[in-house]
This record gives sequence, C-alpha cells and structure tokens, in this order.
Amino acid sequence: MNKGKLWCILSVVTTLCFLLVGTAVAAEKTIRIASPFKAGTIVVDAAEKFREIVEKGSGGRIEVKIDAGTKAEIEINKMNRAGEIEMQSNGTNFLELYAPPYYFFTNPYVMKDFDHYMRAWNGKLGQEARAQLEKNDLKYLATLYRGLRQMTTKMPVYTPVDVYKMKLRLPPIPSWMAIWKAMGTEPVGVPLPELYNSLKTGKAEASEGDLPQIAGFKLNEVQSHLIITNHLVQTAGILIHKPFFDKLSQADQDLIVKAGKEAEEWANNKIKTEEGAILVNLQQKGMQVVIPDADSFRTLAKPAVDELFKTQWSVTTWAEVLAQ
Repeated sequence: MNKGKLWCILSVVTTLCFLLVGTAVAAEKTIRIASPFKAGTIVVDAAEKFREIVEKGSGGRIEVKIDAGTKAEIEINKMNRAGEIEMQSNGTNFLELYAPPYYFFTNPYVMKDFDHYMRAWNGKLGQEARAQLEKNDLKYLATLYRGLRQMTTKMPVYTPVDVYKMKLRLPPIPSWMAIWKAMGTEPVGVPLPELYNSLKTGKAEASEGDLPQIAGFKLNEVQSHLIITNHLVQTAGILIHKPFFDKLSQADQDLIVKAGKEAEEWANNKIKTEEGAILVNLQQKGMQVVIPDADSFRTLAKPAVDELFKTQWSVTTWAEVLAQ
C-alpha cells in the first residue's frame, strides 16, 4: 500500500473517530423542556435562551430539547413532577397544584407590581413556596415576567360601577372568578382558545389579560377600549425535576442554576421593552386607552381577597404581602 492511500485511510479513520467522540459527547446528557406556550412567546424564548447557555457552557456535552405548544399546562406539571420530562417553562399552575397555600402570588389585586412580586418571592414567603415545591420534586430556577393584566371592553371603564353586571371573560380559575364577582361583574369561564369568539359572539362582553395576550388574539378587532387596571402581575417559571438535578455533578448543577438566572434576566428585560411597544401598537390599531381609578377596584376587591387568605392562603395575610 503506497503512502498516499495509507494517509487517506488514516484521515478517514481519524475523522470517523472524531465524529463518534463528538456524537458521544453531544448525547451524554439530554434535558427536555416542555412549555404549553407556542414558539415566539416570551416563556418559550426564555427556554431557548436557557438552552443556548447550557449547551455552550457544557461544550455541547448537554443537549437541551424544547417541546413548545403541544401539551397543556397541568399535564406538563404532572410529567415534570413524575420525572417524565426533566424541565418545564410554564405558567404558575405549579403553585396551584403543589404549593396551593402560596397561589396568592398569581391572583388579582394581591401584588402591586412586578418589583413588589419579586420582593415577596425572594423573601420568606417565596422561600416557603419553593420549599413546598421541592417537597413535590420540583426545583425552581427562574421567574419570567409576562406583563401586567389589563381589561378590554366595548366602553370606557373608570370605576367599578362601570363593570357592574358586565359579562367578563376569565380563565376558569375559582379564586379569580370569586374576586371579580365580588366587584360586581358576572364572570364567564372561557378557555383561552375560545377567548376571541366569546367576545365576538357576545358570550362575554369584556376580557382581561396581559398585553401580549390581548395583541396575540387580536382583541382590538372585537374590543374598543383597553382599561389599564394592572390588576395582576403575570409570571411564569422555569423548573427542573429535583431528583434529576440532584444526580448531576456539582459543575452541571452550577451551570443549570446560572443558566436559569441568566435566562430570567434576559427574558424579563426583553418583555419589559416589548410591553410598551405592544401598548403603542394596540393604540395605533384603534384601541382607546383608559386610565381608571385603580384604587377603587382594589378597595372593592379587598373583602374577597381577604377571605381567600383566610380560607385558602392562610400561611400569611394580604397585609403581610402588601408590606413586602
């Protein structure tokens, strides 16, 4: 065999060995992240950023796969808790399921704004909530801001009097419906996919939601007014199955935690910028923005919120939360 052929064979063998080693490294560990949201939403964007950081930080040794928009929020939570998937980038249903006394974090008129939310979440109450999640095999990694929830209507709304007997579309969450009913509305429980049609057909007269939701569902086509109530701080979370996390090396654990925090910071800066742009875009499409007497809504909601703290969220009081 001449030297040329030998060199060619050695080159091919070397290349194959390199590819095999590379494949082995890339497939050494796979992390699956599920989200009920579709690609292009901030919750999935954050998962994509997490993937980028982890794969780069591990030199490709850890592969991250994202399943977006194919499973429901509650299904993802149950799969993540059972270890059927390693991670989730999801709404806050995990609190309702696995730390129900702390579900006040995601209810109307409890939190003032995102800074207030984060002070409470990073304080004693949030620590207790995360400890409860860990007892259910879920380790919390990041808080994702999704925006403040507002109202959409077909008329100006300035005080609670203006929403009396108004058929308000809400997600079918009992505590949310109880609070809005106490303010005089007639809540109509409608799943999110039916939101637009419920307003178009008159099943509901008004809705509430964060600005990305209002814009994404093109509610400007069926609602004329955007009422800035800021009644709920909407967030999501990135979580990992704790038994899976505990089996990782210390270096990999540190990388996962770091990636979660960096994805959180990146996503929150992104949505805060986009929230203002969405508001301007909705105005350009014809929605009239109304600044109501927000304190009058909060005052009317107080008895219902206090009752929920007594009966469902008895680990604290609304006064303690507001003092954070």
